[in-house]
Amino acid sequence: VADGLATRGAVAADAGVLSTPGLAYIAKGDHFEAGVMISASHNPFEDNGLKVFSTDGVKLADALEHDVEERILDPALADPGAGRGKARPDPALVTHYVEHLAAEFGSGDGVAGRRLGRDCANGAAAAIAPGLYRRLGAAVETLGTAPDGRNINLGCGSLHLDALAERVRDGGFDLGLAFDGDADRCLAVDRRGRVVDGDHILYLSARALKRDGALSGSRVVATIMSNFWLEKHLADEGVTLLRAPVGDKYVLERMVEEGAVLGGEQSGHVIFRHLATTGDGMLTGLALLRALAGESETLEAILDRIRPYPQRLVNVRVKTKPDLRTHPAIGPEVEAAERALDGSGRVVLRYSGTEKLARVMVEAEREEDVAAHVERLADVIRREIGEL
Repeated sequence: VADGLATRGAVAADAGVLSTPGLAYIAKGDHFEAGVMISASHNPFEDNGLKVFSTDGVKLADALEHDVEERILDPALADPGAGRGKARPDPALVTHYVEHLAAEFGSGDGVAGRRLGRDCANGAAAAIAPGLYRRLGAAVETLGTAPDGRNINLGCGSLHLDALAERVRDGGFDLGLAFDGDADRCLAVDRRGRVVDGDHILYLSARALKRDGALSGSRVVATIMSNFWLEKHLADEGVTLLRAPVGDKYVLERMVEEGAVLGGEQSGHVIFRHLATTGDGMLTGLALLRALAGESETLEAILDRIRPYPQRLVNVRVKTKPDLRTHPAIGPEVEAAERALDGSGRVVLRYSGTEKLARVMVEAEREEDVAAHVERLADVIRREIGEL
């Protein structure tokens, strides 16, 4: 990367091991032209790739990202040759990011005195998160803090919560927090070892921000995959849930359009737009602890009241990809299902971006309604555009 940048006269600074949101913060706060993250994100190490952030600390727009990808994959692009550029190590950059988080949560609200389990996914947070949380007054026991270059996300982190759940449950911890490899996601487990996903974190964070009068427009942005319980429970709090396509960059775009300060995904990408330009796992964990400190009930009691709606996803192999909602035969069936579920469920239709698949998801209060509607819709899609 440094060699390529040098061919166009750019100079690179090397921040060392840093989380993706840390890089986004530095790109903006330290006035860089751009930030390039080398990461496998939540995937195995062999899936390492590049994430690029603008000088504003946000991911590139789709059109610009596509242009960059085309240039990278262009066989006519000359190899810059090794040794033309050398990134200048700058350990102060990590310090700037950590000090930013420490300043925001320096009062220790909800953190001080807590006994926390932590899984850093053998990734970017391993060298940063434990010290930060201890600095804010928490007693921390860690998992996934021995990266060797190949064990990132390997049976650990936010995609593999079993070990953390067992440790928190059996060890009498107050809470467990888990990040993915590049630490832009955070999920949690409660004292009983139950998963606290991104929907739960959005709900608790929305309540906290509303209590503080800081939930702009009383709006929260989630994706089409967030469970319907979140929409219903937020409505009970006087909060409107808006939905975006899957992907944290699309959540952020909708947040900007709507002036929302809170948004995120079930996977644990949660964006606090007044504090960061992207999802930040370490920040999310701190914000969750702060939100819980303001609740009159325990996390366990709140989770006891939440009943996720049954949902079912069916993949249908297709030969073409027309607009399902305007298709002359499929569209009316979709409308009929949505009328039947009005106020008690929803239908989500989308195509796979990489395969010839239509994904049909139905969510409703009653399991029998889910089964009936998803099968009916899958059948009509198979009949009309299914691959023989």
